[in-house]
Amino acid sequence: MKNAVNIYEAKANLSKLITTVERTGKPLCISRNGVPVVDLVPHRKLCHPLAQNPRLLGAVFIGDPTAHVDERDWPKDAR
Repeated sequence: MKNAVNIYEAKANLSKLITTVERTGKPLCISRNGVPVVDLVPHRKLCHPLAQNPRLLGAVFIGDPTAHVDERDWPKDAR
């Protein structure tokens, strides 16, 4: 399957294109007159915001989380 289609082809075959993107997990670019306009991408399942990230399992914070932070270390818009 191509990784880019024109709008007319996308309109005529939208269900088939969605199924393909869903099955393969690869994005598809939709273009108008050869210029990319939009990407059809598979939906990402979001995890619970408070769930532990398995990649961080066993990570250790070294430092004092209550230590003073110098004003110059803060972004200007957060001061």
